[in-house]
Amino acid sequence: MVTNMTDEELSRAIEAILLVAVEPVPAGLLAELLEEPVERVATVSERLAASYLEDGRGFILTSIAGGMRLQTHPDQAPYVERFANRGVSHRLSTAALETLAIVAYRQPVSRAQISSLRGVNAEGVVRLLEQRGYIEAVGRAAGPGQPVLYGTTDLFLERLGLDRIEQLPPVEDFLPGPEILGEIEDHRFHSEVPPSDAGATSDGGEEMAVRRSSEDA
Repeated sequence: MVTNMTDEELSRAIEAILLVAVEPVPAGLLAELLEEPVERVATVSERLAASYLEDGRGFILTSIAGGMRLQTHPDQAPYVERFANRGVSHRLSTAALETLAIVAYRQPVSRAQISSLRGVNAEGVVRLLEQRGYIEAVGRAAGPGQPVLYGTTDLFLERLGLDRIEQLPPVEDFLPGPEILGEIEDHRFHSEVPPSDAGATSDGGEEMAVRRSSEDA
């Protein structure tokens, strides 16, 4: 393929496309649109990303959900959130977040499996997450009835700023450590066992049994 654009021209073209793009744009699509080799588009994009960081710009060029996107710099989050929260916020409920976490870490997963893990019927929440575009049907289980299996979408990755689902932090990071579990167990034991009377009763019973045994002998 013959290259007709200078690096500066290619950089400006990439910026213009990414600026109006609603979703992350794969390097292959950029190469097709600009009629340039994918390798050159990737190289120029990396230079752009490095220059934004070096110049301390309020935005960055990052790889998300298999494509590239211009987005605000993480250290500007407080100001961006303040601007975004001026209107009515449509945040997900705790139930929706719990369900989304189950799908993210256990996918592909069925409605019945989600309901079993949460202990409540998850049909309504699953439907909401599907409508919001965070999860989608990815297949059907091989068991009876062949229930629909759900997985996360590219929008989910985009909202979390991830390029691949494997970049999710290990679920173990959210579990309490051994010392915390030990404290929980101690607290539960002390809350279930009555005050010292329980121990005295047990010891007294054993002592009485021994005394009776001696008297019988």
